[in-house]
Amino acid sequence: MQTALEKAIELIASGNAELINILNVTAIMTLSSSVLALLIGVPLGVFLGASRFPGRKALIVVNRTLMGMPPVVCGLIFYILFSGVGPFRAAHLLFTVKIMIIAQVVLITPIVAGTMEPYVEGICTTIKENTRGLGLGRGKSFFLLCNECVYQVFSSYLLGFSRSIAEVGCVAMVGGAISWKTNVMTTAIMEYTNKGSFSIGIALGLILLAIALLINILLSLIQRRASR
Repeated sequence: MQTALEKAIELIASGNAELINILNVTAIMTLSSSVLALLIGVPLGVFLGASRFPGRKALIVVNRTLMGMPPVVCGLIFYILFSGVGPFRAAHLLFTVKIMIIAQVVLITPIVAGTMEPYVEGICTTIKENTRGLGLGRGKSFFLLCNECVYQVFSSYLLGFSRSIAEVGCVAMVGGAISWKTNVMTTAIMEYTNKGSFSIGIALGLILLAIALLINILLSLIQRRASR
């Protein structure tokens, strides 16, 4: 194990080509899916938290249910839709990074919206009273509300990012974990560990742990700043 750890550190230090490829694919998938989920999830969360309309509670229940959707179920749905017998087979997206991004957006968006919704609900009454007093329209009131949620937006993004980068089941099903094409950090760790290539698996594990540590540090800093 010590030898494998030494080789893993050597792979990271030398910039191994296969390792770099896996990191690039992971970065493309994770950043694209988390940003898209943020752009969709934040307005949805603000809308659910600040609005009052028939069926709102039902939509919140649906969103919270989707927050806990098993990744393999999401992967299965997209696999069926885009496989050779699925209705979207002509798109030829199965086993590509694009379908991995789309599936990840479906997984992450409810998480972003679900973390925004209770926060917005807690502050929207005060914001609405202030905007009425200032005579602001709906558009300006919405932007003012979003401005008050800046730290929560960053926190929601980091939660979505961490979910995306740690995902295994969904991306493995729709991406196929193809070497030099759709293999990401989590699927590569499983693949190389099963092959007995512990050095690459350990190298990727160390990088993943470092990213997780960085995300937790950022979340802690955001929470401290927001509590001031």
